[in-house]
Amino acid sequence: MKNFFELLKNDFWKNNAILVQMLGLCPTLAVTSSAVNALGLSIATTCILILTNTIVSLVRKIILPEVRIPVYVLLIASLVTCTQIIMEAFMFTLYESLGIFIALIATNCIIIGRAEAYASKNNVFMSFFDGLFIGLGYTLVLVLVGSVREIIGKGTWFKGLEQIFGFRYADNYVQVLDSDCTLLIAILPPGAFLTLGLLIALKNFIDTSIFKNKKANETA
Repeated sequence: MKNFFELLKNDFWKNNAILVQMLGLCPTLAVTSSAVNALGLSIATTCILILTNTIVSLVRKIILPEVRIPVYVLLIASLVTCTQIIMEAFMFTLYESLGIFIALIATNCIIIGRAEAYASKNNVFMSFFDGLFIGLGYTLVLVLVGSVREIIGKGTWFKGLEQIFGFRYADNYVQVLDSDCTLLIAILPPGAFLTLGLLIALKNFIDTSIFKNKKANETA
């Protein structure tokens, strides 16, 4: 159980794939112009992370070391293709909105990195949760970036939920700001860089100020 919570702490916060390891930055900067786009890509990536980790852990003892990377790439590409077909069939609007970035999940270093660094060396149970926790940390950052950019740039929050959950959710969004109070730069590429940079700075502040002081008080 201790290892389980240590894995959660490391994957979700301490070694967050985006804020610490700086992996998967291309989709993070490109698709987060809205919270819905960010959530849609995050869900797809998390599912592929979980499936990849689980399958790699199951077959890790029968894969020859010399061919393990090509096998991982083939597995990830197959899962991404299946995900792409499912999204095209059931979430076509979101599929069109995300465009090529669905296919580019196959090149996401986070997925192959966890398959090689963790799933290939650990049991199925821990590998499953490693994929889940990494995916949740990835989702947290993407949704935060997407939310900040959408609120400042468009004045809405989670507008377009029907793209994921169906037309009954078409009006389930929050109007945070009037259109006259928005800043266009937030939904442009510079807004993505600025928002992500501020989130990284916030995490570093929390780690150095809050957690460090808490640890010092416990030691004293």
